Amino acid sequence: MKLSNIFSRRNRILLAELVRTDFKLRYQASTLGYLWSILNPLLLFAILYVVFDRFLGVGRGVEHFAVYLLTGIVLWRFFTEATNNGLKAIVQRGSLIRKINFPKYIIVISGTISSLINLGLNLLVVLVFIIINGVDLSWQALLVIPLILELYAFALALAFLLSAVNVKFRDVSYLWDVFLQAAFYATPIIYPLTLVAQKSTLAAQLLLTSPVAQVIQDVRYFLITPDSLTMAQLVGVTPMFFVPFGIILFTGVLGAWYFKKSQGKFAEEV
Repeated sequence: MKLSNIFSRRNRILLAELVRTDFKLRYQASTLGYLWSILNPLLLFAILYVVFDRFLGVGRGVEHFAVYLLTGIVLWRFFTEATNNGLKAIVQRGSLIRKINFPKYIIVISGTISSLINLGLNLLVVLVFIIINGVDLSWQALLVIPLILELYAFALALAFLLSAVNVKFRDVSYLWDVFLQAAFYATPIIYPLTLVAQKSTLAAQLLLTSPVAQVIQDVRYFLITPDSLTMAQLVGVTPMFFVPFGIILFTGVLGAWYFKKSQGKFAEEV
């Protein structure tokens, strides 16, 4: 993929059009339309907050637990939406691929960008919760921006890999759904990581080797409360600290290589 081709005017126009089309089709037949992109995480948050905080008391030791929980849900939903959109992108745009000759990676990127826009809308809701809950914001909140980009890079890398694999093996989408369901509970979203660390520091460290868990905890630390355990706090600047970044790099290289290797046959197989 040459940079001159990636950023050419023709490709930028096509990318923008695909993003707009994706948004129009997503909620076209619904009454509330785009509001569902905000209501979905809020409804899930309401259910989990009542069950895990009010009934089970899981979050009673966490400062601003409502914002803490909502932030985790919003970031997790972005990751699942971006990877699912990317996974299905090539197959769903099969007719377009057969009719027009253009860089296929644009289709995958468009699906992840639409998810990134949804994330931006949901983060505005998080900001409202932050204000209502009286969370003290500092300049460290700006560090959330590179963390969001880190999560996006991981989601995009997986999207490239999954989209290409899904063209050959359509069962991948079902397996990915199962994986995401399991990963949701293996990621400290509905429970504080401190509960895991109290039982086993090693288990907490292993959970944070996931780039998604690492980003969620870091965002919570810089945005909401310093009580949020991070990889830096658990392991310091050791080789284990760099594992999440290594996973992102490895996935990116593998995804780009396999996508480039397979894209020549997309028109025949979708």
